[in-house]
Amino acid sequence: MLTTRFVTGSPNWIDLGTPDLDAATAFYGGLFGWTFQSAGPEAGGYGMYQVDGKTAAGAMTVTPEQGGPGWTLYFQSPDADATAKAVQQGGGAALFEPMDVFDMGRMAVFADPAGAAFATWQPGRIKGLDVVNDPNTLCWAELYTDDPRAGLDFYRGVFGWETSTMPLPDGTGSYTMLNPAGAGAEAMFGGIVPLASDPVETEGSYWLPYFEVADCDATVAKAQQLGGKVRMAPVDMEGVGRFAKLADPAGARFALMQGVQQDD
Repeated sequence: MLTTRFVTGSPNWIDLGTPDLDAATAFYGGLFGWTFQSAGPEAGGYGMYQVDGKTAAGAMTVTPEQGGPGWTLYFQSPDADATAKAVQQGGGAALFEPMDVFDMGRMAVFADPAGAAFATWQPGRIKGLDVVNDPNTLCWAELYTDDPRAGLDFYRGVFGWETSTMPLPDGTGSYTMLNPAGAGAEAMFGGIVPLASDPVETEGSYWLPYFEVADCDATVAKAQQLGGKVRMAPVDMEGVGRFAKLADPAGARFALMQGVQQDD
C-alpha cells in the first residue's frame, strides 16, 4: 500500500508536464477538485496541485522542445548522484542530471533502457507528497514495458525493489507487484506489465500513475465532459476494484482506481 512513510525506492512525488498549465489546472480541478498553488516566481512557474491544502502532485509548463505532455513519477533516493550512476550502469540514461531544488531536495530525471521516463527525489526540506492513497490522490503505478524481466532487473539494480506475484483472474498468467527493499508485501506500490497486454498503447514503454476515486464511472464521464479521452473504459478486477485508463486534453496518460471496500 502506498503511504507517505517514504523509504528508499518508494514513490514520493509525481508531477505533470503540460503545454498549457491553465488548461490542465481547469481539467484536473474539475476532475479531482485540485487547486494550484504556485511555488513562487523563483520556481519558474512550477507549482503544486493540492487537495484540502495538502500537496497531491506538482505541475509545470513544458515546451515542445522540452518534451511531450505527461506525468513523471519520482522514487525516493538517499543520494541522487549515486542513483544516477546506478541508472547509467544499468543501461539507462540521464535526461536531467542531478540538481538541487533550492533547499527542498535534489532531483534527477532518467529514462530506463526501454525508454520509460522516471525521476528520483532526494528529500531535503520537502520529504514528498503530503497525501496519497486517498480519494483524488496517487494510489498505484504500473510500468508497461516490452521486456518485464529486463525492466525488473534494471530497477532492482537502481532501487533494490522486491517483488511478489498474484495470478490474474482470467487465468492467463500472473501479475508482478513491486515493493521497496525490506518493506514487505504490505508496502506494494505498483506493478510491471507487458506492453503487449495494454490494448490501447503501442508507443513504447512508460509509467502509468493511478489516482484513487470514489466512483470510477462517474469520474470517467466527468473527464469526457472536460475534454479528456477514454483510453480504456472502466472494468472490474476481482478483489482489486474498478479501473479505467484516460488521457487529459493535452494527451498526458493516467488511470483511475476505485478500490474494493474492505470489510471492518
